[in-house]
Parts: sequence; structure tokens; C-alpha cells
Amino acid sequence: MIRRALALTLCILAAAATALAQETPRMDLEKSVLRAIEANPQIQSAKQQIYGAQEGVRASVAAFAPVGTVNYTSTSSTSRYPVAVTNTINGTTLTGATSRWYDPSLFATLDLNVSQPLFTGFRLLSSYQKAKLARDQADALFKRSELTLIRTVQTAFLTLLKSRSDVKSNQDSVARLDSQLKVTRAFYDVGLRPRLDVLQAESDLASAEQALLAAQNSVDIQLAQLNSLLNIPLENTVDYTGELSQIPFKTTLQQALDEAYMQRPDIAIALKSVEIAGKDATIALSPALPQVSANYDYIRQGDTMGLRENLSSTSSSLYLERHQFQLKFTWKAWDWGNTFFTYRQANDNVKKLQADLARLRLDVGAEVKTQFLNIQDAAKRITVAKAGLAAATEGYRMAVARYQAQVGTNTDVLDAQARVSRAEFQLTQALTDYQIAIANLYYSVGRKNMKLSDL
Repeated sequence: MIRRALALTLCILAAAATALAQETPRMDLEKSVLRAIEANPQIQSAKQQIYGAQEGVRASVAAFAPVGTVNYTSTSSTSRYPVAVTNTINGTTLTGATSRWYDPSLFATLDLNVSQPLFTGFRLLSSYQKAKLARDQADALFKRSELTLIRTVQTAFLTLLKSRSDVKSNQDSVARLDSQLKVTRAFYDVGLRPRLDVLQAESDLASAEQALLAAQNSVDIQLAQLNSLLNIPLENTVDYTGELSQIPFKTTLQQALDEAYMQRPDIAIALKSVEIAGKDATIALSPALPQVSANYDYIRQGDTMGLRENLSSTSSSLYLERHQFQLKFTWKAWDWGNTFFTYRQANDNVKKLQADLARLRLDVGAEVKTQFLNIQDAAKRITVAKAGLAAATEGYRMAVARYQAQVGTNTDVLDAQARVSRAEFQLTQALTDYQIAIANLYYSVGRKNMKLSDL
């Protein structure tokens, strides 16, 4: 009994776990953005760039420290000397010469060198400062990657909501046209309406069904794009929840401009580029300045590979050990203008980047104002679209009533229905443009706003 109860319990737990795993996750706009920031490979790439820049700072700090170098050489040689050879043949003595190898010798040297740079024409200092600027620039690049991803996810999410609204509008349109077709056929069957009215109703219904299929396909495409941005398998089903609405927005244009000039990562990146270029100019000029370094050498020499001193009194081995200190001062006399022209080239690059920074600030200001105007324009279109939808709906109701009362035409009903569908699409487009413009504005000012709420 105990075993059966335990087995039944395990089965129940397994079934519950399976059901939980198969439950469709629900994600709103904020959760979608947070998931993308956590899982999207684009963010991981930007993080690795920061880690690499940090290693560059550590490397530039290490360049200030002494550098140790070990050199070991071993030379083996033999000498060949001419040797006189005397041979006697038939009582005759013949003298000749030949060569033989003599005196094999071995000579080894061990040199331990420690070099400490004292002054490098500000090259090491500028390289360290450049590495720190590169790290700050990587931080700004990471922030820009985050903002770009947030805007992309929000745009895709809002486009999905628009596609769903389009599906709903097309479904309503199909339902209205199908109802009108049934009424028209009923009138035709009793001889109250001509065959042309039926054909017109069938044609408009077919067009509406085509639009419905296209809208449903757009929904599927947007779902796949959102899953890709959130690093979710494309075959997984996710319930993205939300609605298009006219969310409050109270930020003024001047506030948006001030925030953009202070927080926009593109401006920070460009500013760091100017500072890095200035350090490059200093590095380019460093060969024209004195170079000072201190060196210490510990040298051992001998005629054995182990370089060990033989204390035997009968040994004739060679052994030498010495310590050597050296202060080295180098100043390049001339290089036919190579350093000077390289410095001027780097300095011209600084001026170019400064001009690019000034142009970027103008572009940022224009971009912020453009998005701000887009928000105002979409807000006005929402108001107009709501009024137009109300009028179109009432016009459709009256056209249907007139048609059923035999005082209106089928064309009036179809035209009224088309106006309702067009008004619904215009309202949906205005609401989508409004929220997308807000998302673009937050990107333009450099603010991370997950929910698109006016902070």
C-alpha cells in the first residue's frame, strides 16, 4: 500500500510539473524589455566590450612597472690548426701539411635584466589615460546598446498590438459584410434587390477576408520577431499582453533637450573619442621628448653550461659574476619631421572629432524635437480619429437601417462599412504612432523607460 501511494504521489507531482512547464508565460511590455536586456546576445556582446576595456586599463597600469628579461646563451666551438706531417718513402723524407680539430671549448652567459622606465615623453601616462577613456566609452556603448534594444523591443511589441487590433477590426468588418450579404441575398431571393447588390456584397466580403488573412500573418511575424529579440525559441508560445492607449506624457521640449545633452550616450561616446584622440596626439609627440630608463643586470659567465663556480684548486674553469647598473638617457636628434608630421596628423584628427561632436549635438537636438512633434501630431490624430470613428459607426448604423427599410441602397451600406473600417485603422495607427514616438523620444534623450510611463 505504501509503495502504491508513493508511486501515485510521484505521478501526480510529475503531471503537475509537466503542466507547469507547459503553461504559457504571460509577458507585458515591461517584462518583455527586462527579459531582452537579460537574455539578448547583443547585451552580452556589449558587456564583453566593457570587460575587454577594463583589461586594457590593467595592461596600461602594468606598463609603469619594471620589466624583467632573462637571456641565456651557450656557445660551443672547436678550432682547426694546420699540422706538419713527415713521411719517409724509400728512404726519402717527405714533409707536408694537414689540419686537425683541436681545443673544443664551451662558453655560456646568463643575463638577468630589470628595466624601469622613468620618463617616456608622457607616452605611458597618456596610454593609461587613453585606456581609462576607452573603458568609459565602452560603458557609454553599453548604455546605447541597452537603449537601442529597449526601443526595438518596444516598437516590436507595439507593432504586435497594432496587428492584433487590425485583426480585430478585420474580423468585425468581415462580420458586418457577412451580415449585409445575408440580408442582400434575402432581399434578392424575394425579388426586392437586383443580383448586382449580391455580387457587390460578395466582392467586398472577399476583400475583407483577404485583409484579415494578411493581418493574422502580420501577428505571427511580430510574435516570431519578439521571441527572437527576447531569446525565446521560435516554437515556444508566449502570451504578450497589453493594449494601445493614449498614455499621459507631460515632459516639455526644453526638458527633453536638456536631458538629451546630458545623458545621450552618443554624445558621451563622441566626447570620449575627442579625448582619446587628444591622448593619441600626445603619444605621437612623445618620441620627440627625452626617454629615460634605469637598468639593472645580473650577469654570470663561465665555461660550463650550469654556470657553477668550481672551487677545486686544481680546476682551470672560467667563472665570472657581476652586477651592473645603468641609467639610460635618449633624445632623438632628428627624424626628418616624421614625429612632427605624425603629431600634426593626430591633432587634425582631434579637430575633426570636435567638429563631429558639434554636428552630433545639433543632430540630437533636431531628433528630439522631431520625436516631440511626432508625439503631438499623433495625439491630435487620436482625437480626430476617435471623433471620426464615432461618426462612421453612427453612419453605418443609419445606412443599415435605411437599407432594411428599403429607402437606402446596398452601396450606401458598403461605403459606410468601409468608412468604419478605415476609421478603426486610423485610430489604431494613431495610437501606435503615439506610443512609438514616445519610445523614440526616450531613446533620443538617453532615458531607459521600460513601461513608457511619463516619469
